[in-house]
Formats: sequence, structure tokens, C-alpha cells
Amino acid sequence: MESNFIVAVGAVIPMFCLMFIGAMVKKYKLLSEEELNHMNRMVFKVFFSCMMFYSIYTTELATVFRPQLMLYGGFGVVAVCFISMFLVCRMEKEDKRRGVMTQALFRSNFVLMGVPIAANIFGDSEIAVTTMMIAVIVPIYNILGVFVLETFRGGRFALWPILLGVLKNPMILGAIVGALFLILGIHVPKPVLKPIGQVAAATTPIALIILGASFRLGSTQEHRSQLIGCVLGRLLIIPGILLSLAVALGFRGVEFVTLISIFATPCAVASFAMAQQMGGDADLAGNCVVFTSALSCVTIFGWILLFKTLGIF
Repeated sequence: MESNFIVAVGAVIPMFCLMFIGAMVKKYKLLSEEELNHMNRMVFKVFFSCMMFYSIYTTELATVFRPQLMLYGGFGVVAVCFISMFLVCRMEKEDKRRGVMTQALFRSNFVLMGVPIAANIFGDSEIAVTTMMIAVIVPIYNILGVFVLETFRGGRFALWPILLGVLKNPMILGAIVGALFLILGIHVPKPVLKPIGQVAAATTPIALIILGASFRLGSTQEHRSQLIGCVLGRLLIIPGILLSLAVALGFRGVEFVTLISIFATPCAVASFAMAQQMGGDADLAGNCVVFTSALSCVTIFGWILLFKTLGIF
């Protein structure tokens, strides 16, 4: 039991220490809002693409290609989206909040928190499976996010432009290029591959520090019940159902921890930006990100400790 507790602590504490450093950066105003935005764009466009390329290029494709995991993760996200959409419509009357609540429930912070969780438990050498799932889950998040928010603001959902946007996503481009180089046997010289690897290694720490520095707490008075519903759904109800089903279906080891990273992590930071741009309730979206991120240090620890004690990984 003690060793399981240590594994759970080791998976969560490093991640939230980095976010705490980010919070201190914000508190002492070491970076301005504009500088934070520039750094965020740099991490997204440069660091994440290097991480995706490096993790795929330097691994054996046969060992990370898990079709059952890809199907379960992908269909799980889609199912959560449409079930949440149905339930939210029955409980909430305002369209501005319906889209935001649905997105908060199905869209997790898998990219920023998923890889660190897997790396802290299994080590950097075992995270290729988790990284590969980014190429599956991120396009689904982007397509469903636009679909949900456009639906509730009465807009038109255009699939082709969204797909083109997904293909231009730096993470997806990095994954595609890495897979092509690996499949075609294109050799990247060590003096070139080494700095790419160094950038890839720096991606997660920098991204988590920026995440910690980006949090803004808004007023909760007007949407307290909606916020509580989103927090409970995102951190407890959805992971409880999806992870229990995953155990029953036989997922174990790094595959199961990858599913924890998808279904038990807090609301995606991107959901706040999308709500702002597409006419959703931005205050509610921002608070969903802040509160689920803060409370997830307890819930993620609990899920990891529970399933490690049960011997699932």
C-alpha cells in the first residue's frame, strides 16, 4: 500500500509543482500577459511539434500502435460529448452555457497533463503510447468543440475547413512527419536529432509553467450550480464510468494510464479560448478550467492510487 501511495504522489506532485512555479511567475509579474501569450504560441507551434516528431521517430511503431486503445479512447470521447450534450440540454436553458458545459465535460487537458502523468509513472522511455494517442484525440476534440459551440450559437458547422485546420495543427504535423520519416526510413543525423530531443524534453515543464501562469479566477455567483456540475462530471463521474469500463475490457499498464490521462484530467485550457471566440459564456468556461485544474491534484491522485492498489498498472 505504501509503494502504491508513493507511485500516486510521484505521478501528481511534479506536475503541480511546475504549475505552482507558473503561479509564482504570475504573482510576481515576471512575465506580462503579452509575453505569456507569445510563449504559449511558441510552445504550441514549436515545442509540441518537436515533441510529437521526436517521440514517434525514436520509437518502434509496432510497439506503440494500439488499435483497441485508439478505438476506445476515440469512441469514449465522442460518446461523452453526445451524452453530455443531451443531459446539459435537459438541465440548462441558456445556449451560451450549454456549449461551454458540454465542452467542459468531454474535452480534457490531455495534451498538457497526459504525457506528464505517464512519464512520472513509467519514465520517459514508455510515453510513446500516450504521445501517439494525442494524434487521435486532439483532432476529435477540435472537431467536436467547434460542432458543439456552433450548434448552440446557431452557426453553421463546416467540416472541411475544420479538418484542414486540424491538419495544420503543429502537433498533428509533427506526428505525421515523424511517422513518415520512421516508415520511409529517412535518417535524421544525430547532431540534428539531439537538439530536437532537447526541445521535446523541455516541452512539458515549460507548458505546465505557462499553464500555471495563465489561470484567472472569475466570479462564480451567476453560474455556481453549473460550475459544480461540470467539476463533478469532469473529475469524478466521467472517469468513474469510463475507467471502470476500461478495466472490464482488459486495459492494463501504460494503456490504462493513458486512459486516465484522457478521461480524468481537468478541462482543457483551449476550451476557454474557444468559448471566448465563439460566443459562449467565457466566465463559466474560465472557471471550469481553473477549478477542475485545482481540484484535479486530489482526484487524479485518488484515481491513480485506487487503480494502482487494484493492480491495474
